[in-house]
Amino acid sequence: MTEDAPWLVVGLGNPGREYAGNRHNVGFRVAELLAGRVGGKFGRAKRVVAEVAEGRLGFGGPKLILVKPLTFMNLSGAPVVALAQFFKVPVENVVAVHDELDVPYGQVRVKRGGGEGGHNGLRSMSKSLGSKEYARVRFGIGRPPGRQDPADYVLSDFSGAERKEVDFLVDRAADVVEAVVLEGVEWAQNKYHGN
Repeated sequence: MTEDAPWLVVGLGNPGREYAGNRHNVGFRVAELLAGRVGGKFGRAKRVVAEVAEGRLGFGGPKLILVKPLTFMNLSGAPVVALAQFFKVPVENVVAVHDELDVPYGQVRVKRGGGEGGHNGLRSMSKSLGSKEYARVRFGIGRPPGRQDPADYVLSDFSGAERKEVDFLVDRAADVVEAVVLEGVEWAQNKYHGN
């Protein structure tokens, strides 16, 4: 992490009311919760297809630029790189918050770099940023039941049983983002991977 540089926290999702409750849109929910925590309010960005909110973590803490790209998932990288350049955010201060098929439902994991695991939003971000070395807060949604197509699964809403826990898990994911910003990825892994 670069001292004094702002942080770009990207909540990945798809625009539109019809996608709001989808597993794939959990990144938007985490970004919205963080905006409330830092006293930011999302508004449409100028010249970039995204909603942006700004605030600080605590009094005098790091500046956060929270982003909800309004392109569809597979085109998320263009607004992310444009905002990173505009706000002078180095790639090591970029955090993507996204749904993760390879993490069981109910778990939140964090890592820096690595592959995209078939996630089109991450693939677009990596290509546009020219790097995979940004942090990822991975909200576990688990694998689809039976033979359901993973693409259909991520675009479906959480089940009734899952919905009972999702607000708690969104809160946990927001805590993990804050830990990454304030203490670093390794510290966040040590604190949250055992839970």
